[in-house]
Amino acid sequence: MNSITEIPPRLSRVIERLITGVATSDGAGVKLTRVLTGKLQQRLDPFLMLDAFGSDNPDDYIAGFPDHPHRGFETVTYMLSGRMRHRDSAGHEGLLESGGVQWMTAGRGVIHSELPEQQDGVMEGFQLWLNLPAERKMCEPWYRDFPDAALPEYVTGGGVTVRVIAGSSNGVAGAVSRERTEPLYLDVHLPAGATFSTALAKTHNAFIYVYRGAVQVGDTQVEAGRMGILSNTGDGVTMTTSVAARLILIAGKPLNQPIVQHGPFVMNTQQEIHQALDDFNNGRFA
Repeated sequence: MNSITEIPPRLSRVIERLITGVATSDGAGVKLTRVLTGKLQQRLDPFLMLDAFGSDNPDDYIAGFPDHPHRGFETVTYMLSGRMRHRDSAGHEGLLESGGVQWMTAGRGVIHSELPEQQDGVMEGFQLWLNLPAERKMCEPWYRDFPDAALPEYVTGGGVTVRVIAGSSNGVAGAVSRERTEPLYLDVHLPAGATFSTALAKTHNAFIYVYRGAVQVGDTQVEAGRMGILSNTGDGVTMTTSVAARLILIAGKPLNQPIVQHGPFVMNTQQEIHQALDDFNNGRFA
């Protein structure tokens, strides 16, 4: 793998606010940390939710997420460690394994399940919800698996390893692109003493979530288990660390459209939510 030379931003964004996730459970009792909650949806538009999960106790995850519906957005599940089986009512099925990503567009409606295919060991990863623009909310459901080996990756001259799940970073294009929301999704591994820089479109909202170690962005340190919302001033971000650290960096172009959510349905109006409930209850999803 060739080394990439980073282009530092002219003006690095800084940390506007630090967020501590909320411990909760979802599905059939899976323990997780909800990092991006409904209160942050407008500030971090087009992103609706970020859950972090991680445990070596099977009781925390073994029941998984049995059949449940979605409409109006996309789910991006990134598995750091573990095995999870996806099945949905549109006929898609896939096994998400360590290092892999599952990208699902719920569109007009899909019912799916995500169930562990392991009895012990660590299960760790993230699920991100990405909003769909109004004209795409009722599109046909779509689904794709990206195994570990299919995700583009580069290493900087300073030894930082970057996986590009979506968007583009330092000239390396990721596995997925989206025209309206233009998401950037990076998994960044920094060795102790490293510096990392990447460009960020000035139009985009952005945040980092540190899941190992700690990083410094400007004058602010972001420790493991914390989200740092990045300011909207600057053409990129530069971070440093004195210890080995890992984080995800996520950015996207806001839709600036109304967000009306009722559980697993995210639409633009209350009437559309009523319609989603009626369609689900009467078997009109995919």
